[in-house]
Amino acid sequence: MEPGLSQTTLVVGVLLLILDLIVRVIAVIVVPRNRRPTAGMAWLLAIFFIPYLGVLFFVLIGNPKLPKHRREKQAEVDRYIRESTHGVERVSDSSAWPSWFEGVVRLNRNLGSMPLIGQNSASLIGDYAGSLAAMTDAIRDAKRYVHVEFYIFALDATTEPFFEALGDAVARGVEVRVLLDHIASRRVSGYRKTLARLDAMHVRWELMLPVKPLKGQYQRPDLRNHRKILVVDGEVGFMGSQNVIDRSYNKRSNQRRGLKWKELVARVEGPIVAGLDAIFATDWYLETGEEPTRDLAESLTQPGEAQDLDCQVVPSGPGFRSENNLKLFLALLYAAQERIIITSPYFVPDEAMLYAISGATQRGIHVELFVSEIGDQALVYHAQRSYYEALLRAGVKIYMYKAPYILHAKHFTIDEDVAVIGSSNMDIRSFELNMEVSLLVRGRSFVREMRAVEDGYRRDSRELTLDEWLKQPLGATVLDNLARLTSALQ
Repeated sequence: MEPGLSQTTLVVGVLLLILDLIVRVIAVIVVPRNRRPTAGMAWLLAIFFIPYLGVLFFVLIGNPKLPKHRREKQAEVDRYIRESTHGVERVSDSSAWPSWFEGVVRLNRNLGSMPLIGQNSASLIGDYAGSLAAMTDAIRDAKRYVHVEFYIFALDATTEPFFEALGDAVARGVEVRVLLDHIASRRVSGYRKTLARLDAMHVRWELMLPVKPLKGQYQRPDLRNHRKILVVDGEVGFMGSQNVIDRSYNKRSNQRRGLKWKELVARVEGPIVAGLDAIFATDWYLETGEEPTRDLAESLTQPGEAQDLDCQVVPSGPGFRSENNLKLFLALLYAAQERIIITSPYFVPDEAMLYAISGATQRGIHVELFVSEIGDQALVYHAQRSYYEALLRAGVKIYMYKAPYILHAKHFTIDEDVAVIGSSNMDIRSFELNMEVSLLVRGRSFVREMRAVEDGYRRDSRELTLDEWLKQPLGATVLDNLARLTSALQ
């Protein structure tokens, strides 16, 4: 080798070593800042062991918050909601509340700005076709406006009546606005056909959290708007776990396996519908810059009929400073006195939630968890399974909803007084990366209806025992634990 070439190689090698050292030092300073210790450690390990790929992925998906201008808009709306709804709480006899309930309501108010409102009614729809039909019927009765916001919104044979109802509403002069998540809706078949149909019907639509770098629209690609909301005339609202798409999600792999999604949707009436409408108005403002025109405080204080449910809308996501949904869930888990029943298709708890659940069983609380027997997302499915042994040893009863159904419903009940339903899973993605909406409901009539739903799940599930779980093959256990490690990369 020529002396000059050898010297050049040596210089390049030294420079690369110095660059590698600089990257590692910067990573140690930057990565752990304002991040969970487990997530920080996972990122540092990725950067140290696969430096080039680790740095690239951190640059692309390392920031768990939305861009600053979006967070400032969210804070602006939150201030408006808090100021304009000061003192509007109108609830049932608070002397009947559990002693801990007022503190939970205050927590939600401080984090998500929305007040607790009384005089509401709600019913649950667990039939997939039935919930789409109920939403379609509500749109057909619309007289003033229809607000549609869904993580996945797709035109297919199953949703055709829904789209027809939207078109008919526009034709008779009803204002129709649609929000759909850009990445999630784009990934399903018929995306362009869906947008073309909306245009043909003269529906105003916007993409949520669009990822279009050439147009200056960019944030971490996996920060998504996971909400599912329909509001008609401010009088009736729907929210829950279900998207507007065929229950197979029109994926060939799902159809080959015969997979069918099992959902739960709440139909609500009363002043709280204005709270759901406020979430839509906020998201529309974030995407378009058009400020809300309807007076939220006036809508929330409209007199309602003699209905018995106290409700509070709880928005959460990377536009907020805190994990609003996680803090609500933890508060309820620690408040429970008798029973906790959780339904979550993707259950990947952080340490705080795992401690809250195991602590509940240790103080004598009956805890049940409903999950699917099979999974549709391999990485999340295996990460979830890695927690089963700890949960079973803690005394949690795990019920696995039988195949070929994917139990996609997201809700839980506390004692006989309080329930939560919405779009949020109990996993790190829903706590930190997705924009979600939950509905806190206090009222025994609603909890009884939720209990009937849970009884149905139990009949269609099999209980997983610790003895059965300990017979899992070693390969499955290794795969589960490896998947668990990747869940920390938030």
